Amino acid sequence: MPAQIDREMFRHRPGKVFGRLVSWALIEGRPLTTGGRWINPLVFGLYRAAQANPIKEDSDRPIYIIGTGRSGTTVLGTLFAMHMDAVFLNEPKALWHYVHGEEDIIGSYSEGEARVRLGAEEASPTMARAIAKVYSWAMRVAGARRVVDKYPELVFRMPFVLGLFPKAKCVAILRDGVDTCSSVTQWSKRKGEVQGAEVHDWWGRDGRKWSMLVEQIVPAHEDLAPLKNQLLKCDDHRDRSAVEWIVSMRAAMAAGEQFPDAVQAITYEDLCNHPDQTLDRILAHTGLRDDAKFRGYARSVLSPAAPYGTLALMPELVEPFCQMLVAMGYGESVGRVSARTDK
Repeated sequence: MPAQIDREMFRHRPGKVFGRLVSWALIEGRPLTTGGRWINPLVFGLYRAAQANPIKEDSDRPIYIIGTGRSGTTVLGTLFAMHMDAVFLNEPKALWHYVHGEEDIIGSYSEGEARVRLGAEEASPTMARAIAKVYSWAMRVAGARRVVDKYPELVFRMPFVLGLFPKAKCVAILRDGVDTCSSVTQWSKRKGEVQGAEVHDWWGRDGRKWSMLVEQIVPAHEDLAPLKNQLLKCDDHRDRSAVEWIVSMRAAMAAGEQFPDAVQAITYEDLCNHPDQTLDRILAHTGLRDDAKFRGYARSVLSPAAPYGTLALMPELVEPFCQMLVAMGYGESVGRVSARTDK
């Protein structure tokens, strides 16, 4: 079913389905690798119309899901969608493009210049107000008190995000790098497509996202910077996803250290294996009320995740990747990583 809606949603809280459908259809926008992109002009028109509406209380206290894709961000967002007080927006990147013209690293809404990092100095009251107006609209439609905005790449933009919304709370969800990279590789092979002369996949319009990660983020990492020119020529999903995982996890750790009151890290494995304890931490951090149906839904849809197999990387990436596995508490997966011998 669309909008991450499943039968368990209808069973536990059918009243949440309408708000989730409206968010999916009219607020989130349709990115590059999805169908129905004809609706995007209407979505941007609705953003403009929303600016005439009053700002709702607590629209300046959003909850952000950050990290890296294929790490359980959608699973976590879907859980939030079932909370009595929340409305979930699944990667409303169209909204972020609406307020900042240089943030679209995928190329879903713009082919112009874009930047992975955005700083606090770029946040303005005008931008915050424009986003809060759309958040307020989503909250009214769903009868919600808080917005949950899932946008993994915001992990690189925490100063900007908290400059807009100082009272925001962020949940960084982490996952074993071998499983994350294997999932990204499968996703991109499954959903990637050729449109005219362009390739549209996980890495954006003709690798736009990948080029920006290498050009803008990799040089800040001593162990990866010497590989920059080699990485720019890299087209293997496994190597690309390994680099993305390394730099995203480092960004999540840095955000937690820099903004300890705003950013809390959880793991996908803990969420699946110990949902109640993990939800306790999330609720305490975000300030959401306890909710029996929210917990019941989580118990019904979560189960221990089966690990993927092995991951073969270009030899130069094996050491930094394995070091990051150990640093993130996934040292047992080092044995699943090997160096590729093919060229």
